[in-house]
Amino acid sequence: MSFWHIKRASSVLRAGGIVAYPTEAVYGLGCDPWNANTLTRLLTLKRRGVEKGVILVAAAFSQLRPFVEELDESLRRRIEACWPGPTTWLLPGRKDVPFWLTGGRKTVAVRVTAHRQAASLCEAYGGALVSTSANIAGRPPARSALGVRRRFGTAVDYVLGGRVGGDRRPTEIRDALSDRVIRPGNP
Repeated sequence: MSFWHIKRASSVLRAGGIVAYPTEAVYGLGCDPWNANTLTRLLTLKRRGVEKGVILVAAAFSQLRPFVEELDESLRRRIEACWPGPTTWLLPGRKDVPFWLTGGRKTVAVRVTAHRQAASLCEAYGGALVSTSANIAGRPPARSALGVRRRFGTAVDYVLGGRVGGDRRPTEIRDALSDRVIRPGNP
């Protein structure tokens, strides 16, 4: 991973582009979470409805604060004990979090990634990013830069080369208030 490639990818994100990048298990597609036009374009590429919501990935919990309500101390400790790592939590979203991120729910899906390259991208960008698997809805996600190009051609504005982490399945998703597993992760 070169700093130049991370810097280039973060510039594409700031300009309203879509970037593919490696995560813990698969390649993700990311964009500026506040940019409705870019997220609409991303969901159109995936053939995925906005009502599903998306995951936000960050390098640190501080990058997620604009999206989530304040957490009580015990809940925050429980969540931070899993981070950085492959657990995505559904947390109470702030009232101003856009519909296109939550799918109309009162929660927002967030993760502090343990994947070094994905975290470096968030740091260079200066905040959390949308992180949805690089696939057409219902089909297997890409696990390489070549896989992204095969699925999307030039419709993705920048593909950040690198290796996905060792996880075999996308991250576990848990509801923070009920501790219920919404999507199982790796065994």
